[in-house]
Amino acid sequence: MRLKLLLTTWVVLFLVLPGMSLSTLWAETLPVDGITESVAQVSGTVTAKDGTPLAGATVLAKGTVQGTFTDGEGKYSLDVPEGVSTLIVSYIGYQAQEVDINGRSVINVSLESEISFLDEVVVTGYGTLKGKEVTGSITSVKAKDFNVGNINDPAQLLQGKVAGLTISRPGANPNGNFSIRLRGLSTIGASTEPLIVIDGVLGGNLNSIEPQDIASIDVLKDGSAAAIYGTRGASGVILITTKKGIAGTSSVNYSGQFTLETVDRVVDVLNAAEYKAFPGSNDLGGNVDWFDEIMQTGMSNTHNLSLSGGTASTSYRISGNYRNVQGIARKTGFERINGRVNLSQKALNDRLKVTINLATTTEDADLGFDQAFRYATIYNPTAPFIRDENNADFERWDGYFQQVLFDFYNPVAMIEQNTNERQTKTLIANVRGDYNLTDDLQFSLFYSQQRANTVQGQYFDKQSFWTGQNRNGLARRQNDESEDQLFRAELNYNKSFAGNTSLKVLAAYEYQDFIFQGFRAEGGNFLTDAFGFNNLSAAQDFANGLGNVTSYKNRNTLIAFFGRVNLNIDDKIFATASARREGSSRFGAENKWGLFPAVSVGADLVRLAGISAFDNLKLRAGYGVTGSNIGDSYRALQRFGPTGNFFFNGGFVPSYGPVSNANPDLRWQTKTDLNIGVDFALLGYKLSGSLEYYTTTTKDLILNFDVPVPPNLFQTTWLNIGQLDNSGIELALNYAMELGGDNALNFGFNANRFFPTILVSLSDEARGLDFGGQQERANLGSPGQNGTRTILVEEGQPIGQIWTLVLDQNQLVKDDGTWNVLDTDGDGTVDKIKDRDIVGNGLPKYQLGFNTSLTAGNWDVNVFFRSVLGHDLLNTFRAFYEAPSTINAYNILASSTEVATLTDQPQLADYHVESADFLKLDNLTIGYSVPSAPGGFKSIRLFANAQNLLTLTNYKGVSPEPRLVDSNGNDPLSPGLDRRNTYFSARGFNIGVNLGF
Repeated sequence: MRLKLLLTTWVVLFLVLPGMSLSTLWAETLPVDGITESVAQVSGTVTAKDGTPLAGATVLAKGTVQGTFTDGEGKYSLDVPEGVSTLIVSYIGYQAQEVDINGRSVINVSLESEISFLDEVVVTGYGTLKGKEVTGSITSVKAKDFNVGNINDPAQLLQGKVAGLTISRPGANPNGNFSIRLRGLSTIGASTEPLIVIDGVLGGNLNSIEPQDIASIDVLKDGSAAAIYGTRGASGVILITTKKGIAGTSSVNYSGQFTLETVDRVVDVLNAAEYKAFPGSNDLGGNVDWFDEIMQTGMSNTHNLSLSGGTASTSYRISGNYRNVQGIARKTGFERINGRVNLSQKALNDRLKVTINLATTTEDADLGFDQAFRYATIYNPTAPFIRDENNADFERWDGYFQQVLFDFYNPVAMIEQNTNERQTKTLIANVRGDYNLTDDLQFSLFYSQQRANTVQGQYFDKQSFWTGQNRNGLARRQNDESEDQLFRAELNYNKSFAGNTSLKVLAAYEYQDFIFQGFRAEGGNFLTDAFGFNNLSAAQDFANGLGNVTSYKNRNTLIAFFGRVNLNIDDKIFATASARREGSSRFGAENKWGLFPAVSVGADLVRLAGISAFDNLKLRAGYGVTGSNIGDSYRALQRFGPTGNFFFNGGFVPSYGPVSNANPDLRWQTKTDLNIGVDFALLGYKLSGSLEYYTTTTKDLILNFDVPVPPNLFQTTWLNIGQLDNSGIELALNYAMELGGDNALNFGFNANRFFPTILVSLSDEARGLDFGGQQERANLGSPGQNGTRTILVEEGQPIGQIWTLVLDQNQLVKDDGTWNVLDTDGDGTVDKIKDRDIVGNGLPKYQLGFNTSLTAGNWDVNVFFRSVLGHDLLNTFRAFYEAPSTINAYNILASSTEVATLTDQPQLADYHVESADFLKLDNLTIGYSVPSAPGGFKSIRLFANAQNLLTLTNYKGVSPEPRLVDSNGNDPLSPGLDRRNTYFSARGFNIGVNLGF
């Protein structure tokens, strides 16, 4: 009920405020500097340069709060206090003007148009356009509109800001990545996340870029915009542009902040007193809150220093960032150092421009063990101690309390005895040269190189009951390296004609080469724990032939030829056409190359048809074909590899066998995308927005499919098979309200409706490949529910179907203590398989974001709400631990009292599936800019921020955020599973300062 009330309030505020008389929001005039009387009246009309009256323009007596707004005909009348000699006239989208009164009683003002959102630069694939020229679906977010606070991942900057873009991370693991999905699910066998492009470098690593170095992020949402990226554009494209130096300026900026994070919500389990009172409990005499023991107040600090400036021929920006982050779980967090240099130099009478970008990142992370949350949930709250050096079992388990039971481990011992660390180093460098052959023709060369090295080590103590004890200590060491080089040559022709007509033509060639290599070693049986994972030769497993060592190296290449034409006819009609022909070494010999065309058009109906009720009304339509590359190299080849050993001639000899089948026809997965949109602005550009509808079809999905042996040598083959259909509607609205002077109130709202993603087919009758109509996926797991599948995938049905038994809601538990399961198929008997039914869906239907920002003098306030609706979550904590029959040594959820008569073992039912709708106060920021900054400072701004401040939801788990994939295997066909290893969510509080020198 609270959720519906707040959502209703949003709608009312958004619809009513723009229509209110602005005079009702203007406070009564107050005396300023002793002025109490109006001695003169001034009136007149405010118009644009073309004579169009500007309704709602602000007319203010300078130095006072005495002001008014123009009426529907642009007319105003204002009483001017004594001593005031100047009026300030302003209007959204126009340059403010100061006008001397000079004793006049009638003052007409004509305002010059300023650069509006129609002329703002929008980054597109391999180029830029003015906002009015964009015909595809592109959302541009500037730095001033980013989310603020303890932002460690650039993805957080956009969370809730872009209609159709879902950014989700259940829990607050500082080392966990955000899942990013644009316009729902468009693939199941390739990457479901958008392509990241950083300053022209394709496939950039988000963790390699400091959020404070980003100037803008542009999201290419539809096929007509993303097709220029061909094989990697099917899941959308995110273009990141970093900050550059500005000619004629010189500045030094510092920003720093300190953050405290506390746990937001935990699983509601029995405390010691409640546990002891529950029948069947095993009272050991203690009182331990295991959640308190594994968690802490996370403390983080961030510091960023940048130097920038430039001359007419040279510009530069150099920045460094230090970030130290502690998570709310003990022994989780990271220390990261980023450095970035952006240089630009002109030469040859400014005909040549050379740009160099260099970025490096080093990160040392303590990954901890998410499993600790799972075992803290069920560990006995009456344990007599956590660790005691004087207990009889000290030598056995390093003194930690431990009971020898199935799937029952001391979570504090798990964290303190064992080590899980990672070190990552990345380097991204690129250089670009632009040479103007003529005033209209430019030739460009671009080269980039990315290198990443990750070293991860784990060590499990010789006395760790959880893992290490059974191996007498266990060490793992893994090293992964990646390198890619990108070369691009471009030819750009830009020609302006009479009026506002222009033509842009791009022709380009691109070559990108990737190398991946690494190794992994694991060994146990140590004489001492002193080495950790740093001396694998101390593991006696290797001498005994029990150690395990693997390594790999693979390579692949992408080559593309592509071009695009942009046409602007008198700022009335706009058109874009592009095509990319791309080849990949990963595909079959018969299908190395693919073609990805796109076309889009737009028409400014205000200029074209004279629709005067709008300031801007542009209709757009676009069609494009994008692709998805295969995830690994050599999948199209017949391969042989080690498959075991056999005894021959007195010893064991390694044997080789098939590990994949050849498929010379393996080709691109393709997605066709139709997008129709309208951009609009009215009320003098105060209200603006867009409405879009899209529909997509993905064919030739890349899947590893079961095939018969013989005639095949291996039991699975990578094939192109099946079809997905997806569609949705998006709405974005912005309202800017001037309150006089430097005061302003802005509202932003975005919403999208995701229609179900339909799995049309996963069969191919012509090739004899039969999916069988449906497939059960996502095993619930141990203990007691191995083999219990939770997701049903069916041809012709939506993705994300949660599939369980159905209970009688009038009587959950029968008199004999067993679940009261309904006979859903009506055959007269209850069967644990046949009587399962679809009880929910893990993919959301709606996503909403609402932003309000207020500037009042030197103060600024920003409030951001986010909501996701229409998705369900399978609460696996409840499915396993809401079971009074298993209490004995194990703790259970407090909600078990609702089924206190249950004596049956846990089994999955619709009772454990919950609606996960939520509304969050995601971000609240209050800032103060010091006027007339002292001591040579150009600017000083202090701010306080709170993140994840309030969550309204009926979901009982730790986080209602959507689970877009099943974390057990990263399966996109199995969303909506809240697994027991989920890192708990946190609430953050930040204070910070921005200094300009």
